[in-house]
Amino acid sequence: MKQRVISGLLWGLVAILTLVLMWSRLMEFLVSIFCTIAVYEILKVTGVKNIALKAVGLVVACAFPLISEYHVLEKYNVPIGPVFAIYVIVLLSLMLLFYEKTRFEHVAVTAFTSLAIPYAFSCFMLVRDIYKEFPDTFGKPQSVFLLLIGLSCSWMTDAFAYLIGFKFGKHKMSPKISPKKSYEGAAGGLVLTAVLNVIFLAVFNKFFFKSHLISYTLLIVLSFFLSVIGMLGDLSASAIKRNYGVKDFGKIMKGHGGVMDRFDSSVFVMPALYAIIVISQRI
Repeated sequence: MKQRVISGLLWGLVAILTLVLMWSRLMEFLVSIFCTIAVYEILKVTGVKNIALKAVGLVVACAFPLISEYHVLEKYNVPIGPVFAIYVIVLLSLMLLFYEKTRFEHVAVTAFTSLAIPYAFSCFMLVRDIYKEFPDTFGKPQSVFLLLIGLSCSWMTDAFAYLIGFKFGKHKMSPKISPKKSYEGAAGGLVLTAVLNVIFLAVFNKFFFKSHLISYTLLIVLSFFLSVIGMLGDLSASAIKRNYGVKDFGKIMKGHGGVMDRFDSSVFVMPALYAIIVISQRI
């Protein structure tokens, strides 16, 4: 547990660094690097051995956040449909070229992972830039707050659930998928994260917001919802690891596994948060 706590603190520093650098060009490249590592970890765990297939998938995964952030396709008026079709054709061609060691499931995993994971990571920047998309509602302080809530519901829910579950957990939530997770831990994670987010809102209301962004009641509901979404992400990642008989996706940080192990909740929470924001603004 000591090693896990120390590693958790280091990941906390990464989160702080992300917030500090959120307005710099380095943010996009940091996101690009992390999502590329995450895709590599998934391809390795799922047994994709076709080097060319992996290389193309990783290049797309690395480029996706940058293409999204700088609106490359929009600038050159390139429709997304044909680009996606060409990408699938390239992957299938590589399957034919290296047929003996490539199954269709490898192509499917590569295509899905190299697009879905980078999009999820790109939502960090989409939430950060929400003040540009809806300038009449949001400013930079609101963007910082929303990104902080997303990180809190992703990471702090997991941390609180682990601590409460370690101390009080008796009833297993999903013993076949993740034996250490308990209902007591999950409840503790939900409640403590909501309390933390309420504290964040109180601080932002007092020092940064000129007008109230969200009510405390609505924030609690949002926190519960996003925390549950984060747990689903965590359990989904655990199910994948169970399917392939591995404990962690990687070993980049002791006690926490790889990048995908650390961001498994985030790749669910951040797109959900972004979707909620956009839908609420367009209704």
